[in-house]
Amino acid sequence: MMFDRRLLQHINWSLLGLAFILFGAGVLNLYSASALRVEGGLTLTPFYMRQLVWGGAGFLVMLLIMIIDYRHLKSLSWYLYLLTIIFLLCVPIWGKTIYGAKRWLGLGFFNFQPSEMAKVCVLILGAKVLTKTEDVLGWRDLVKVMSVALLPAILIIKQPDLGSGLILILILGGMILYKGLKKRVFKTLLIMLPLLLPLAWNFLHDYQKERILTFLNPERDPLGSGYHIIQSQIAIGSGRFWGKGFLEGTQSQLRFLPEKHTDFAFAVFGEEWGFVGSIILLIFFCSFLYQIFLVSQEAKDKFGTYLVIGVFFYFFWQVLINMGMVLGLMPVVGIPLPFISYGGSASLVNFCLIGLVMNVSMRKFMFKSG
Repeated sequence: MMFDRRLLQHINWSLLGLAFILFGAGVLNLYSASALRVEGGLTLTPFYMRQLVWGGAGFLVMLLIMIIDYRHLKSLSWYLYLLTIIFLLCVPIWGKTIYGAKRWLGLGFFNFQPSEMAKVCVLILGAKVLTKTEDVLGWRDLVKVMSVALLPAILIIKQPDLGSGLILILILGGMILYKGLKKRVFKTLLIMLPLLLPLAWNFLHDYQKERILTFLNPERDPLGSGYHIIQSQIAIGSGRFWGKGFLEGTQSQLRFLPEKHTDFAFAVFGEEWGFVGSIILLIFFCSFLYQIFLVSQEAKDKFGTYLVIGVFFYFFWQVLINMGMVLGLMPVVGIPLPFISYGGSASLVNFCLIGLVMNVSMRKFMFKSG
């Protein structure tokens, strides 16, 4: 089979470069946040080393996804979705408990988190369903699209992982808003959603209610549920304008800051690189999102457009919620910061989604609009 060289000409190097800059910043940050851990008499590999391994694996996955025409995903979307549901159903039975939560499936060499796979598969199936709906969604189409996220979101929230469950709903919500809603549907939702919040409160676990109450008043339990957010705010505030310098963050180096390699990795960055460094990181994230949005506008079919818009909202919500919770502007819901937080499954998914965007970008010349 002949290889079309035009595919290489349409690689989005700006997006690829920004992704690697963000990943590099994350590895550098993890180098600072890493400390040799000892479990059962064994010294474990530092987080930054393991992140490099996952980054290398993610890069290979990205290349593989770039090669296969993204339009084949339309016919595979239901199979991928059902496979995800099976994995999620296996978690309560054969799942592995880490940090007090059963969210992983142990595969020997790798602890796999099915909720990360669910984000990709729901996004793909959501894009397919949206291509078959009317240009502006009514109630029937809205229910049809949102039902794609319902079952996996319930299974993930029951693990319990409220943050990842909400991300599924937010990704599809963003894709729906991009497509458009009929005015009467939009107005009704604006009225209904605030009224449903008291009902949703009753379904939360006690620790999740505690996190929300702590968000409203962190000082109510400064040594318990409020400890994370108070230490995070101290770390970022102590960085001031220019930061304390690389490897000089006292809150992180002296281990006052919990979860400094995962959910609160941005607090380590803010302490060492200050306001200026944090703004530069935010500019890189905004440029990264802008490049993804540009690809969505250049796609030559609806499926490609919705696929890339789904990826846009995946990264948008993850960045917004993680930075919001680290700064104390949102409740702590356990959402990692893409490329900056440590995570094997998350790293694979991040590069997998970049592969999807590159795939659409590379094939924008291959067929007419439709």
